[in-house]
Amino acid sequence: MSGPLEGYRVVELTSTVSGPFAGMMLSDQGADVIKVEPPGIGDLARFMGTTRSGMAAMFSVLNRNKRSVVLDFKENKDFEILKSLLETADVLIENYRPGGV
Repeated sequence: MSGPLEGYRVVELTSTVSGPFAGMMLSDQGADVIKVEPPGIGDLARFMGTTRSGMAAMFSVLNRNKRSVVLDFKENKDFEILKSLLETADVLIENYRPGGV
């Protein structure tokens, strides 16, 4: 997607609404947003609200125009992948509690 933020890379370590909303606004303006989710259920927003497809509409809206990857930070190889993503990022968005990442 083109826009004024085309060429910028954002790594998003967020869950539920506020963090994904910030990432959505950047992706809507053309930024390359990569959402990083933990293994298992991932972002809890997937299950907020009734859905027929198994994925909440709010999750689909908040995460449009984003790429995503599942990384387990307890695994050294996944932590190294995160570090390499961050080395190429212009912006980091995170909304976890202190010590949560």
